Amino acid sequence: MIMGYNHNLMYKGEIFHVQTEDSGEANPHFVTVLYRGGAIISSKKTSYSDILKIENLPAIIEDLMKEQHKGMMRRLKSGEFDEKISVVKAPMTSDKHAIQTPEASPDEAAFPSPGNREK
Repeated sequence: MIMGYNHNLMYKGEIFHVQTEDSGEANPHFVTVLYRGGAIISSKKTSYSDILKIENLPAIIEDLMKEQHKGMMRRLKSGEFDEKISVVKAPMTSDKHAIQTPEASPDEAAFPSPGNREK
């Protein structure tokens, strides 16, 4: 199994997270996911079951993962996800520890931080 990659990117004033993980040879695929505040904006899964017998497999998988990871970051920065980003609401409020539920108003958090709890 190859170590994964994680990057936070600032785009249009918001932080996005890109994560790429390998599932290992027993489940030969890797996945790259783009998040904003915990909400998945996009994902891409790539199987490598067809190249398991290739020489130097770990190096090949690492290169493929890096390229897919960087590709997701390029796609974000190119504006490819702008329309989806405008529709998908980030579940995080300004309080980084609070998660907002769909039915909650902007001032109500499902899990308020200790400093914001009503007494």
